[in-house]
Amino acid sequence: MTTTEAWDAIASGYDELVAPGEDGFARAALELAGLRPGEQFLDVAAGPGGLSLAAARLGATVLATDWSPAMVARFEARVRAEGLTRAAGRVMEAHRLTLEDDSFDLTGSQFGVMLVPDQPVALREMVRVTKPGGRVLLVAYGAPADFEALQFFVAALKSVNKDFEGVPDDPPPLEFQVSDPAVMAERLAAAGLRNVRVDTDHQERLELRSGLECWDWMLNSNPITGHILSEFSPGEQAGARDVLEELIRRRRGTTPCAVLTAPLNIGLGWK
Repeated sequence: MTTTEAWDAIASGYDELVAPGEDGFARAALELAGLRPGEQFLDVAAGPGGLSLAAARLGATVLATDWSPAMVARFEARVRAEGLTRAAGRVMEAHRLTLEDDSFDLTGSQFGVMLVPDQPVALREMVRVTKPGGRVLLVAYGAPADFEALQFFVAALKSVNKDFEGVPDDPPPLEFQVSDPAVMAERLAAAGLRNVRVDTDHQERLELRSGLECWDWMLNSNPITGHILSEFSPGEQAGARDVLEELIRRRRGTTPCAVLTAPLNIGLGWK
């Protein structure tokens, strides 16, 4: 499990390089959940606020929580910059929400609770603080084999170290514990939700001008990337960046940007 300090260390890069690309599907997820102006919205493991900022812009009253103080500070800076007066951040751990029962109309998490070590506990906490008749929303990655930026990155690392195994299948990394839509639906139902459905019609789209942009996106999207790279020498990393540059160049072709996609599972259920 990565530490709070590890997430603090990438908060700036995540906010600048990763979060801006999340707004489109965050809005789509909130629309699927039927978020209305004036509703009380809780974002769990919010990071710098990819989902909660979208909710605030739609007129909800928002509380964004994360165990990383640096991530919460980034969210609060965005809130101040945009003048979103009905949004606040608070440092809080997803497994133990220090909030009253039955408090929020909609409780959500985007790329947050997907990677906690005890997801059933975190999901039960999300349900606990949601009002009866309210909704719980979970946005997570689908199959890692179809996560193109990840696969490009893994291919680049394998090109310089044939012993690198890439993403394990059994068990999958925490980031992909609900990549199977059926597993996501089962976990949401087991947490106490009814009328659960999982939408698989949305994608994350990365528009990348270079291999270096892909490298930086991967490095700032999750602390595990830096941990993996620590096993590679500076020379191997330089070689992998060269390979990644070529992969992006080929995908880009004659266009300004290479478009890499990743499948998304958007789960929704009612309390």
